[in-house]
Amino acid sequence: MASLPIHLRTVAAFLAATVFFITTPVLALEFLTDGEPVKVRTRPIETFHIGHPDREFGALTFLGGFEILASDRKTGGLSGVISLNGGNELLAVTDNGHWVAATVEQTDTGAPKGLSDLRFAPLLGADGKTLRARWGHDTEALTLAPSGLYVSAERNHAIYHYAWPLLSGKAKMLGQVAVPRDLGSLPRNTGIEALAVGPSGSALEGKLIAISETSPSDAHDLSGFILGPEKTARFSVKRHDRFDVTDAAFLPNGDLLLMERRFNMKDLIGLRLRRIEGSAIKPGAVLDGEYLLDADFNYQIDNMEALAVHQNAAGDTILTLLSDDNRSLLQRTLLLRFRLSR
Repeated sequence: MASLPIHLRTVAAFLAATVFFITTPVLALEFLTDGEPVKVRTRPIETFHIGHPDREFGALTFLGGFEILASDRKTGGLSGVISLNGGNELLAVTDNGHWVAATVEQTDTGAPKGLSDLRFAPLLGADGKTLRARWGHDTEALTLAPSGLYVSAERNHAIYHYAWPLLSGKAKMLGQVAVPRDLGSLPRNTGIEALAVGPSGSALEGKLIAISETSPSDAHDLSGFILGPEKTARFSVKRHDRFDVTDAAFLPNGDLLLMERRFNMKDLIGLRLRRIEGSAIKPGAVLDGEYLLDADFNYQIDNMEALAVHQNAAGDTILTLLSDDNRSLLQRTLLLRFRLSR
């Protein structure tokens, strides 16, 4: 029998896995060990609502946060993240094609206290060349599946596959996931911004969920894709108040959490977190959901782009949010942590 093309082998390997990483503990391990080290310090954020001591925001409890001040601007532009080793480690991608890894210093409850061992390395293509050399480096989302890491690239509307664990910063891309031809019709700089792995035991198991960043207006829904080996199914997500989707992650109960961001001169800055029932994500569905958080410039936010979910030793669901500073002196790279109570 002839071998499958590499993009189909990637999807087939993805489907063969059955472990759901959000609810299954990830063994402590080292990764990106030969990444270039970067000096880093942090500036604590004690309260989320500026000038107010409240820590409860509906179903969310603010655990703390800090501003990340790194000596190399290549580690800015954080656009996708995963939490590892019980929240003690993170792996992120930047929008200029770099891996960024670091140790998160935290309390037993998951409250972040600082950042150390920051390091980075370029994402490489299958030929060993950097994604910047291939003009495929506008990487925006990152998710971890049993079959490896998946990274979406916005301008060329691609989803890259890398092996896990990512032991070395010299790891080459394994291949690309087959995507529908019409996905390429999305605007070049507003393509797939959110990427998540379907939960084990659900109808979405073994599939990638991808959602576009924006739509022409609030009257137009956001485009969603269920990517599997046999075919691609489509769904849509209602857009509200000129907010764009910037990341997504499944919760331990199987619901999908969307991070939404507003960042323009008319509306200024905004952040929303929206929960969508996992069972509602079906071909042809038009999804909306419940907003868990709605924050504006009165809160400690910036250009919020990256979202990760993990469970700590006590079984609490912890959310980690990161902002993309666009490597601008006028913006900040923030790390915020919340505990989800329901």
